[in-house]
Amino acid sequence: MNTNIPYGRQNITDEDIQAVVDVLKSDYLTQGPEIFKFEKAFAYYVGSKYAVAVANGTAALHLCALVLGVKEGDKVITTPITFAASANCVRYCGGEVVFADINPDTYLLDINKVKTLLASAPKGSYQGIIPVDFAGRANDLEAFRVLADEYDLWIIEDACHAPGGYLTDSKVVSQNCGNGNFADLAIFSFHPVKHIAAGEGGMITTNDKTLYEKLLMLRTHGITKDTTQFQNSIELAVGATQYPVPNTQYPAWYMEMQALGYNYRLTDFQAALGLSQLKRADAGLVRRKEIAKAYFEAFKEKPFIKGQSGVVEGHAYHLYVIEVEDRLGLYNFLRSKNIFAQIHYIPCHLMPYYRQYGWNEGDMPFAEKYYSQCLSLPMYPTLADSELEFVIDTILSFYEI
Repeated sequence: MNTNIPYGRQNITDEDIQAVVDVLKSDYLTQGPEIFKFEKAFAYYVGSKYAVAVANGTAALHLCALVLGVKEGDKVITTPITFAASANCVRYCGGEVVFADINPDTYLLDINKVKTLLASAPKGSYQGIIPVDFAGRANDLEAFRVLADEYDLWIIEDACHAPGGYLTDSKVVSQNCGNGNFADLAIFSFHPVKHIAAGEGGMITTNDKTLYEKLLMLRTHGITKDTTQFQNSIELAVGATQYPVPNTQYPAWYMEMQALGYNYRLTDFQAALGLSQLKRADAGLVRRKEIAKAYFEAFKEKPFIKGQSGVVEGHAYHLYVIEVEDRLGLYNFLRSKNIFAQIHYIPCHLMPYYRQYGWNEGDMPFAEKYYSQCLSLPMYPTLADSELEFVIDTILSFYEI
């Protein structure tokens, strides 16, 4: 096959292009009506009360850490198998990242390892947990919520891989990733390889009104235009401190910076693209599940397969991961055939930045073993059946099956 087959690829339709063009021809390029439309539609999609659109997934994580009050010395637990931003958001606020190993069967943060960490330290030693819905598989956030409540911890759900994913709770009810029923906050990414592509962009969802209002302020420099929140007098706002004010209303131009915030806004044309993509998110999820089933059936019981994502209810399949013998050999062989598989992820605790805080090889044995064998296969809705078959046949041919 002559065409390149990447591990992920965006799908931009004529409808997407027209949605962006319409905004480019409108009065607003940023801070306009498309932002709220996208937020409202996304909140409805995942089932949360509130959604806040931001510049990217990293900005979303940073804002979450800020509104939850992470400060110097605070300890937060997360997984080593994730993109670095899941941990970095804690460091941005001066907190300490504590990694706990993964469950080798799910590739997710192992709740039993977290329990061990919490039980081995005085109560109050930790402030929060950041479980990651890695590859699109939902964490058991119901169980994490019980644990978090026992130790008075908050939860940020990193659901960047999992829009449309869900878990089935103890009452046999489907709980969408990011719906806010168990996590205090959840975050999503709209990077081009994600389910919903907006170029860049992110979303925070929550059911907590107080956190929602703080997020809105911190997203825009810590500035508010809400007259009910103003702290300065009307006289100061008007600029008439030496003579009577003719009315009792704050002037339309007035705003207040009440906290040290950031410019983490999303543009209207990105929101328009995201909203257009959201309309076909479910169809994309159906195709992802079809691809996952094809991979699973092709590789089950093969001796070279040491693990794979499998067919899992509620999995959103941002990635389909296999664990294999001779990973480097297979990776290079696939590239020679224009199949560009990827590795997700190099364990965070072994990055030089985190090694300086004392993390070393051997600290997370399951995560490290996983990394030595993992490979993410092409997974995107527009992957053609012929391309899918070619990927499978190429892998089988490498092992001469």
